[in-house]
Amino acid sequence: MTTTRTPATAEATGTLVPGALPLPPAAARLTVAVGAILTFASTFLAWTWTSEFPGDLTINGYPGGLQLLTLTGALLTLAFHLAGYGVRGLRWLTPAGKNSTVLLLALGTLGITWYTLLAIANHLGGFINLEPGGAIAGVASLITALGALGLAADVPAGADGDAPPKGVWQRFRHAFKAPAAPSAKELPGWLEILIIAAAAGVGLFVFTYGIDTDYGELFVGFLILAGFGGAAVARAGLTERLSSLTRKHRNVTVTAAFVAAIAFPFTQSSDANATIGTNILIFATVALGLNVVVGLAGLLDLGYVAFLGVGAYAAALVSGSPSSPFGVQVPFWAAVIIGAGASLLFGVVIGAPTLRLHGDYLAIVTLGFGEIFRITMQNMDGTSGPDVTNGSNGIPNIPDLELFGFNLGEEHTVLGFELGRFSNYFLLMLLFTIVIVSVFRRADQSRIGRAWVAVREDETAARAMGINAFRVKLIAFALGATLAGLAGTVQAHVTFTVTPSQYKFVEFVPPNSAFLLAAVILGGMGTVSGPLIGAALLYLIPAKLQFIGDYQLLLFGVALILLMRFRPEGLVADRRKQLEFHETGQLDVPKGDVTLSKAEA
Repeated sequence: MTTTRTPATAEATGTLVPGALPLPPAAARLTVAVGAILTFASTFLAWTWTSEFPGDLTINGYPGGLQLLTLTGALLTLAFHLAGYGVRGLRWLTPAGKNSTVLLLALGTLGITWYTLLAIANHLGGFINLEPGGAIAGVASLITALGALGLAADVPAGADGDAPPKGVWQRFRHAFKAPAAPSAKELPGWLEILIIAAAAGVGLFVFTYGIDTDYGELFVGFLILAGFGGAAVARAGLTERLSSLTRKHRNVTVTAAFVAAIAFPFTQSSDANATIGTNILIFATVALGLNVVVGLAGLLDLGYVAFLGVGAYAAALVSGSPSSPFGVQVPFWAAVIIGAGASLLFGVVIGAPTLRLHGDYLAIVTLGFGEIFRITMQNMDGTSGPDVTNGSNGIPNIPDLELFGFNLGEEHTVLGFELGRFSNYFLLMLLFTIVIVSVFRRADQSRIGRAWVAVREDETAARAMGINAFRVKLIAFALGATLAGLAGTVQAHVTFTVTPSQYKFVEFVPPNSAFLLAAVILGGMGTVSGPLIGAALLYLIPAKLQFIGDYQLLLFGVALILLMRFRPEGLVADRRKQLEFHETGQLDVPKGDVTLSKAEA
C-alpha cells in the first residue's frame, strides 16, 4: 500500500494549520501551479508599448530586463511547488519547508512584477502605458500569491511550542515557519566537493548579475528576488544542507570561494564593475579585521577606520608621490610592512591605556581616537602643524604599483582576457584577502581565540579561570589594527589620493567606522563569511542605488532595524549566536532541533 506524499505528512504529530486564506487544499495547489505558469507565460508578451522604459519590454517572445526576473521567480515558484509534492527529480529541493518556501517565492514574484508595473506607470505617466502582457503578469502573480496563502502551514499547531495560531494574521505569520531538515544521507566525497563547487559558481553568477545591472530599477528588482529567494532557500533546508557540507570540507569551501572570486574579473567586459569589486574587497577585509575586535573579543570600537587611514597614509608617504615630504619610494613589500607596522603601533598605543575601560566608555574613547586621527591629518599642513600630510588636500598622485615588472596601472592580456587597472588591483587585493582570512581563521581556532571568546562572554569568569583579560584584549586590538593597515596600503594606490575626509565616522560612501561596524553585525559577528557578505551588500547597494540620493541613509537605517528585529544574529550566524538569540531553556540544543529552524527563519 502506497501513501501519497504531500507537505501535510512532513510532521506526523499535531494538527495542520490552514493557510491565511480559507481555500480547499486542492484548490490552493492548483491555483499556485496555474498562476505560476501564467506568470511565466506573460513574460513572453510585451508589457509596454514604448522602449523609453529601461530594458525594452516591448518585444513579444523575448523577455528582457525586469521580465527576466519575473520569469525566474515564476519558474522557481513552480519548481519548489512541484518538489513539495514529491515530483521525481525535484524532491531534493525541499528537505525541510515546502509550502513556506512556495509562499516566499510567490510573494517575491508578486513584488518584482508589481514593482515593475508601478515603475512603468511612474516613468511613462500612468497604467495606460501597459500592454496586455503587463496586465496579465500583474493578475497572474497576484493569483499565485493568493493560492500560496491558501496552502497549509508546514509546522503543525503546537509543534514549535507556541500556542495554536488564531485569526488570519497569526496564521499568516505561522505559514512562514518551517521544520528542521532531516539528516541527509551520506554522499561520496567527490560529489560533496562538486556540490560545494557548484554552489560557489551559483554565488559568482548571482553576484555578477547584480553588479552588472545597468539601471536602478533592475537592481531593485534583483534585490527583491535575491531577498525572497534567499529566505525561501533557507526555509527549504538547502542552506542547512550546504552548511553541513561546508563544515565538513572547510578548506575545499574556502578554495572554491576564492577560485570563484578570481574568476570575477574575467567575467567583466569593462573595468567599471571591477572598480566596485576592488572597493568591496578593501571594505570587506577591513570589516574582517574589525570582526576580530568586535566579533571575537567583544570590544566595541567606533573609530576603527582610523587604522585603515594609518596604513594608507604610511604607504602614501613612502610611495614616491611628489606631494610626500619625504621624497622616498620604497618597494611595495616594504610599504606593506611599514603600513601594517604603523597601524600595529597605533593599535598598541591607543589600546594600552583604554582597554581597561568597558562598554560605552570604551566606545566613546575609540570614537574620539577616530576623530582625533582625522583632525590631526587635516592639521598637519605646514600652517596648523608640521607639513607632513598636506592637510585637507591629502597626498595626491600616488603612483601605480609595479610588481615583478607587471605595472598594475596598465591593461594586460591574461588567457585572452583584457584586464584593466582595477581588475589588476582586484586580484592583488584578493591576495591580501586570502592572507587576512587565513590569519582570522587561525587566530579564531587558536588558544588565544578561545580566550577572546571567553572574555567576550564573561570577562569576570575568564579572569577567574586565569586568563589575562587585558593582555588578550590588547592582542585583539593590535591584530585588528594590523589587518586594517594591510588593506590601507593597497587602498592608497587604488584611490591615487589619500585625504582625511575618507576616514570619517559616518559618510555616504564606505568604508567608514559606522558602515564597518554595520557590516560585521549585518553579516554575522565572529564568522569569516559574514563580514565579507555584509560589506559586499553595504557597498554594492549604495553604489547601485545612487538615484535615491539623500534617502540612502534613511533606507539603510530601516533595513538595519528590520534585520535586528527578524534576524539579530546576522545573515551568517554561528551556532553560539543562534542559541543566544533564540533561547530554548536548554543548556544546548541537539542538531536538528526546532531552535535551528527558528534561527533559519
